[in-house]
Amino acid sequence: MKPVLVEILAIGDELLYGQTMDTNSHWMSKELDKVGFKVIRRTTIGDKEEQILTAFAEAEQRADIILISGGLGPTSDDLTKPCLAKYFNCETAIHEEALAEVTAFFKSRGRELTEINRQQAALPTCCTKITNAIGTAPGMWFDKNRKIFVSMPGVPHEMKKMMNDIIIPKLKSQFKTPALYHQMIRTAGIGESFLSEKIASWEKSLPGHIKLAYLPSLGEVKLRLTGTGDSEETLRTEIGALVEKLKPLAGEYIYGYGDAPLEVMIGNTLREKKLKLSIAESCTGGYLSHLITSVPGSSDYYLGSMIPYDYEIKMRQLGVRPETLEKYGAVSEPTIIEMANIVRSKFNADIGVATSGIAGPGGATPDKPVGTVWIAYSDKSKTVTKLLKLSQDRMLNIQYSAAAVLNLIRVNLPN
Repeated sequence: MKPVLVEILAIGDELLYGQTMDTNSHWMSKELDKVGFKVIRRTTIGDKEEQILTAFAEAEQRADIILISGGLGPTSDDLTKPCLAKYFNCETAIHEEALAEVTAFFKSRGRELTEINRQQAALPTCCTKITNAIGTAPGMWFDKNRKIFVSMPGVPHEMKKMMNDIIIPKLKSQFKTPALYHQMIRTAGIGESFLSEKIASWEKSLPGHIKLAYLPSLGEVKLRLTGTGDSEETLRTEIGALVEKLKPLAGEYIYGYGDAPLEVMIGNTLREKKLKLSIAESCTGGYLSHLITSVPGSSDYYLGSMIPYDYEIKMRQLGVRPETLEKYGAVSEPTIIEMANIVRSKFNADIGVATSGIAGPGGATPDKPVGTVWIAYSDKSKTVTKLLKLSQDRMLNIQYSAAAVLNLIRVNLPN
């Protein structure tokens, strides 16, 4: 079955200036994917007539459906409506039903309908009005040469209601889309290129209607399998069988499936095993604890943390031996071992983990450059350490160190 192609246009100078983030296009892509429409391009355009008209023409050549957000306000820099009228060669006139809706909107709020607001009910005469149930700017539906153009407000909650209540149901009634099924496989502890080498033979064996995408991020690589066909149930079965074939090749790195990140998987496992966790953070400054406690119900397994950033605090409050710090320094394996063991003991936890490093940009020495980080895991039977050699970017170092500790917990949890 031929895919139904969609292009999304987001209009507004504020998007190009970086003053506003385009969350609308991201949300639309996710919702369209759920019902089998294939988004092939997302474009951001400024408030310039020529650019907008060019974008319309180019999108029409590529896509079956063009979805537009933004530029429907009542001010002079909102150009989407006049550009659509010009593109489809029709006049703009007051739409009586739209005017009644706008009037009722203002009346219900005890506000006067000004002429500039009245003009929001002026629509191209060649469009079908889409009711805006929670705002003043109606949407517009155009059908030209078997291509659909839909224009929506840029206000996110107005656009979402319009999409959910009217636009997606109408598109589904007009287009037959192929079945689409995604499976996300989440891995940690291995880089993208190394993972690719490990699963190369499996990847080559994938059938043509099932595609693999590598989605790397800090500390993990997600593998997304996407299948298209006539039956979602058949695709689900096929992809399930492929995942089983993948496990012998990469099973030690796979920690989960779907949307749940590593901190959720760690939390679920700690809860199931009835284990308690405590943390001593230096260079990560509480970021690791933030990840752990961002999971609802983390109080079931998380006891607490210490952030002994300063030498004196490491000694007096945490209890690292002065001679260890004097001989080896804070960023060292002996120190991180003590930190993990002591925080586990102090909190009477089953597991203690610790971080100590040079996040940057200052604090480096010739033998310990920026990005040098020690992490450790401790339980009653073992203590495991790892040396990380990271980047010159402070925030990246903090985030990657926290992700590395989560993976250290994953691979060392007691059976």
